[in-house]
Amino acid sequence: MNRTTRSFILIQILLAISAVSAFSAVPPQAATMSAETVKDSSGVRSIPEGYALKDSVIYVPAPKADTLLAGKNIFSIMPAVEKGYAADVKVHQSSEIRASMNAHFAGNASRQISGYRIRIFFDNKQSSREDSQAVMDRFTGMYHDVPAYRSYVNPYFKVTVGDFRSKTEAMQLLRKIRHEFPAAFIVKEKGICYPAVDKENAVTADTLEILYRLPEPENEMTL
Repeated sequence: MNRTTRSFILIQILLAISAVSAFSAVPPQAATMSAETVKDSSGVRSIPEGYALKDSVIYVPAPKADTLLAGKNIFSIMPAVEKGYAADVKVHQSSEIRASMNAHFAGNASRQISGYRIRIFFDNKQSSREDSQAVMDRFTGMYHDVPAYRSYVNPYFKVTVGDFRSKTEAMQLLRKIRHEFPAAFIVKEKGICYPAVDKENAVTADTLEILYRLPEPENEMTL
């Protein structure tokens, strides 16, 4: 196995892990076209024999908080000079105020957020490991903008979805998914993730090329 082949196989493994759901089989004619050389801005790149490329879509979660304000506080934002304009706010404060605020942050750094989620799977039968993964994959394939969590607490496998501050918000999603997941119910949990700032744009879609192995040709029987 040459270096180029090993690199493409490694890329295949990494992208397969990142993909949200399994991809359907590509028609033989599409595989044949993809197996040819692929041209890009840097020239021509070759595809290893027995492999082909196909386009796919991935969904990337949006930031949970406004990154423009990350690491900042009101004491530094108000008197800041931005875009060449002189600051028109002057803050006169005791150093004890900033020290008190920092102490409050440090003392609550490990504090968890309590909220609500929706349990869509809860079972302990022998096939629960595979069943819970299948349920999670089905949900994420249908609702790309809702986070899903799979856990095991002896002897149960659980799949829980969503991050909601109030039960009312969780109820809205429950009504939406109840037809596909009739056994779903709301649970109160401690340690939910910080909900997305913009719920209408909780994820962004992007395209990528997946390198995959072509099926082995069937041996023709001769009479």
